[in-house]
Amino acid sequence: MATKVWAILKHKGHRVVTVAPHHSIRSVAETFTHNHIGAAPVVDEAGQLRGIISERDIVRAIPKHGDGVTKLTVEHLMSSKVATCTPDDSLVEIMQLMTDEHIRHVPVVKDGALCGIVSIRDAVKTRLDEMQFEVEALRRYICQS
Repeated sequence: MATKVWAILKHKGHRVVTVAPHHSIRSVAETFTHNHIGAAPVVDEAGQLRGIISERDIVRAIPKHGDGVTKLTVEHLMSSKVATCTPDDSLVEIMQLMTDEHIRHVPVVKDGALCGIVSIRDAVKTRLDEMQFEVEALRRYICQS
C-alpha cells in the first residue's frame, strides 16, 4: 500500500511556518534560521496561499540586487506558481512532482486551506523507513522458511 501525504503529516505534524508578501527578505532569512527551514509558503491576510519563497530564491537574487536584496519584500522574490498536493496524494506522486518541477517543498492543501508542507527530506526519510521495514520483513520471512 502506498504511503499517503496524510501519514507523513501525522508523523511530522501540521505546523507550517508562513510569511506574508510584505515581509522583508531580511526577516524571512531570520525566520528560516530560527525555524531551521529552507522555504515558507506565502499567505495573504486571509490565509490564502499566494506563493512560496525559498533560500534558493534569495541566493539567486543576490547577483541582481547585491546587498539590497535584504531590503526587498517577499512579493519581489517569491514564486507565485506553487505546486501543491493534497493529504490523499501518494508519496510516490509527491516525489515525482518534486523531481519534475525541480522543487524541494510542496505545500499541502485541503479544501482550499493550507494544512501542512512536505519537504524532500520528509519524502526521502519516509521512503527510507518504508524500505527498511520491507527489508526487515523479508529477512524475517527468509529466516522462518
